[in-house]
Amino acid sequence: MRLPANFTVSALEIGGGSVLQTEDGARLSLPAVRTRYADAQLYDYATLKRAAYPNRPPLRLSLRARFSGTEQALRGTAGFGFWNQPFMPQQRLPRLPRYAWFFFGAPPHNMAFALGVRGDGFKAAVGDFSRPAFLALAPFAPLGFLLMRIPALYQRLWPIAQGAIGVAEAPVSVAMTAWHAYQIDWLPNSVHFYVDGAPVLKTPAAPRPPLGFIAWIDNQYAIITPQGELRFGIVPIAQPQWLEIADLSLMPL
Repeated sequence: MRLPANFTVSALEIGGGSVLQTEDGARLSLPAVRTRYADAQLYDYATLKRAAYPNRPPLRLSLRARFSGTEQALRGTAGFGFWNQPFMPQQRLPRLPRYAWFFFGAPPHNMAFALGVRGDGFKAAVGDFSRPAFLALAPFAPLGFLLMRIPALYQRLWPIAQGAIGVAEAPVSVAMTAWHAYQIDWLPNSVHFYVDGAPVLKTPAAPRPPLGFIAWIDNQYAIITPQGELRFGIVPIAQPQWLEIADLSLMPL
């Protein structure tokens, strides 16, 4: 993979997942699996503590990507962008998630954080669950889950919680099996997403730095909804599938 001199990534392969170098980048592949977790990923924080993650705004991430299947054919999750790796084996306590990325999740995956945007599918997404405004609301979460089960209250009240989290999302409607150019401009007070040069999402909600870079494909799912549903698991994959990336670049703005 051709990378900037100051940008070092490591490969992680779990459960038969593989990262293979290509002429312009890498192919992250999963085998057919039934009951085990499988993951193939590139990341730039393999040996780092979260406070030492290398990425801070203003920063531009750009790459080209394509997938082995359509949105309907793929299973599990996949994507690329920035996040804080909430669960790390070398650190006992998890952290609340912070991210700005292009994210794909196939059913039963359902992270329904943005009003009016599906909890699954391919999307541009930003969120920061460590914001003080969200932490102030956290003690009221049990009552909030109950209220969110009433559709009228959900429509009225969830935007308050969504703003506190700093969530912004927009669907990405492209042919996922074709090459497309993806770009994330992470600025101190906003994040801008582009596909093939066209704006997809521009939001003043920006996650707090520092964050790590990740590109991955795996066979897990997460169900986290405003109504209090919380489940995690893995899904079987009947056929091998992959995410290929090329022309990966990180550039200060």
